[in-house]
Amino acid sequence: MEPFRKVIGIVLPLDRTNVDTDSIVPARFLKRIERQGWGETLFYDWRHTPDGQPDPDFVLNQPGYENASVLVAGRNFGSGSSREHAVWALRQYGFRAVISPTFADIFHKNCFENGLIPVIISEEKARELILRAKEGPACELTVDLERCEIYDDRGFRSSFVIHDDPATHEFRRHCLINGLDDIDLTLQDADEITAFEAKRPRWLEPAKS
Repeated sequence: MEPFRKVIGIVLPLDRTNVDTDSIVPARFLKRIERQGWGETLFYDWRHTPDGQPDPDFVLNQPGYENASVLVAGRNFGSGSSREHAVWALRQYGFRAVISPTFADIFHKNCFENGLIPVIISEEKARELILRAKEGPACELTVDLERCEIYDDRGFRSSFVIHDDPATHEFRRHCLINGLDDIDLTLQDADEITAFEAKRPRWLEPAKS
């Protein structure tokens, strides 16, 4: 997993609450079995008109926002089904952080497994940032995971957490900064695992076919 310490990026203001995973990736795309190529499905039904053309009214299609790497939205982002594809689509489109006052639990966990930073700030601060970003794509934000702060050069600043539980926040923060997924965490104990396996009684070994 790619380590994350700090990113500076254009902010995409998604001025909606309760953004569900079916809106992030419509269910009809879930027939695919590949883990790549999901960026093109991101917000597909919002990005396109019924005849398949880009919808100029959707913010991601407006000039300057297409290269956004930080998304800010209202509360309860990622609700609905547990599909991990929603996080894949956000990451593969180019987003490194999503900012919201609250996240749906499973989406929140999937963010950590895929290196997408779920930035939790107050509803008041999220609203302020949405309004700033709606003024135009010149709103460039720094997301600093080492200091747990987001800020721009126009006076906006807010501290944040990535989990409401302090111990889990620190654990997840450590993993994201160092690019550690579950497999990497297990491999850190490889010597101890090997030593334990060497002490296993032979009768516990699986039978050889």
